[in-house]
Amino acid sequence: MPLFFYNENSTGVERGLMRLTGSLEEEVTEKIRRLPGKTGFYYENLVTGERAAYHEDERMMAASVIKLFVMTEAFVRFEEGTLNPDRIIRMKREDCVPSCGALTYLHDGIEVTVLDLVTLMIIFSDNTATNVLIDLLGIEEINRTIRRMGYRDTVLQRKMYDTEKSKRGIQNYITAAETGRLLREMYQGRLVSRQASEKMISILKNQQLCSKIPFYLQALPEEPEIAHKTGEDCGITHDVGIVYAKQPFIVCYCGNDTDTPAYERVMAETSLWLYHRNSEVRV
Repeated sequence: MPLFFYNENSTGVERGLMRLTGSLEEEVTEKIRRLPGKTGFYYENLVTGERAAYHEDERMMAASVIKLFVMTEAFVRFEEGTLNPDRIIRMKREDCVPSCGALTYLHDGIEVTVLDLVTLMIIFSDNTATNVLIDLLGIEEINRTIRRMGYRDTVLQRKMYDTEKSKRGIQNYITAAETGRLLREMYQGRLVSRQASEKMISILKNQQLCSKIPFYLQALPEEPEIAHKTGEDCGITHDVGIVYAKQPFIVCYCGNDTDTPAYERVMAETSLWLYHRNSEVRV
């Protein structure tokens, strides 16, 4: 039976979950290792450089986490001056695909900017916005930037909701380690440029899908900022992001063919543990 610590000022969340004894291996990595299917994990304290990982280099079907790399390509174009973020795009009914997002449910012909599409792609995981951006940016061009930046295992091979390619086994791929590296470079202001990195982080901080990493964190009195992106599909669950504790840290959870409810509980619980560990909280 694990030992829990709390005091009279602890929140209900802390009373249920606060465990500051034990190592990263015991409190985080071992929990992920016990899950079924393919799981990957990467953690890095952005102040001390402390790291922990499990199958961090294992290629995973990306689901919506690949949208981070689509956003990166858009900001490369903004920085180059070859794409105007304020360019108006008129949406057409034939652009729309099911599932996540808002654009599918709005009127035919609605006008949005390219930057609006990027924002919707990230904060609502809008698949229609993503596909319009992929058409605008080009799959090969996005992959060229991914390779130029040194990501060897990350690849975009199809648009969202392309069921025909999916049936043929054509998927998009990420790893926990490469996604963590992207987030580190963004945090350090080195992804595209400092201004671009800051803007991408500001978009990620407005994430509206908050049932994994932020689940318990958003209930804390201090409401820590979290810049993150989720990914979901059948048997797939991911959440990757930067958590702004006293010592900010990156955490990337990736899962394929796993027990998604169980993994998402692990994400929520271990994110809270990592937050307190990196905030030097002792209760």
